[in-house]
Amino acid sequence: MSVSQVLEVALGLIFVYYVLGSIISFVTRLILESAETRGAALEQHLKRIAGEKTVDLTNLPQLKALRPIRYKNWLGVFGARTEAKKLEKVPVGILVDAFFDMTGLTGRPQIDAEELTSLIGQLPESEAKQAMLKWVNQGVTNFNELRSRANDYFSGILSQASATFKANARSIVIILSTILVFALGTDSIQIAKDLWNNAEMRAVAAAQATMIAQQEGGDAQDLNQILQHLSETNIRFTWWHLQDTFPQNSGTSWLEFSIYKFIGLVVSAIAVSQGSSFWYDLLKKLTASPSRTAAAVVETATS
Repeated sequence: MSVSQVLEVALGLIFVYYVLGSIISFVTRLILESAETRGAALEQHLKRIAGEKTVDLTNLPQLKALRPIRYKNWLGVFGARTEAKKLEKVPVGILVDAFFDMTGLTGRPQIDAEELTSLIGQLPESEAKQAMLKWVNQGVTNFNELRSRANDYFSGILSQASATFKANARSIVIILSTILVFALGTDSIQIAKDLWNNAEMRAVAAAQATMIAQQEGGDAQDLNQILQHLSETNIRFTWWHLQDTFPQNSGTSWLEFSIYKFIGLVVSAIAVSQGSSFWYDLLKKLTASPSRTAAAVVETATS
């Protein structure tokens, strides 16, 4: 056993995780965009600010102009049919301006506490309404101070909206990764065995992994090209590639086979769910490691 051999096995496994992670990233992006998941998460939190007037808020010119333009549907690419989708991102300063426009406070810096309370009271029930009434009751009637507090408050809400979207996206990635791995039969234990016992496969996989790591923006490469790289390694990562490992051919019992297969699949699902960017960054670190280069030189010199 050598350090170089261990690292090449690791590179082979990471390369497989990167490829499958790229597939998951591609599918996840399609799902998130078609379902407008980011926009739905933001809208959910904007309701805490505007309540029943959320639609009125998002239809104000400064927010309406921020809505992303995408294909109308799956067939929109044929004919370039596009439309404005749900608002996904908004700078906190613009959101504060829009909210103050909606409340009628814009352009009235000299408003007194009574009139301020009256204007805020006309808003639909929401967390923002209660927060502003509380600030006014506490003596915060200065226009600039009120804007400053609203800015900090809205900034927190936007951060929570972003966290909600990330949590939703993460759930989709985990579910898709599990489905893909179990559907393909990508067994980390079996792949590691194959790489360990096959020097040629190990060398090709390490070379492909190194090539991917050396390409800038490797975590966003063409999906067809990535799959082509994987096929060139001859790594067996699907059920139909592993028929000779089934109990009737390998001499192992079905119970032992099932246990190890399940563990291997679970490891793969967890690994793939980390995302292609994670494995791409790790590939870059490993292939740029001086210790790996030194180990390879020593092995070459002694062979």
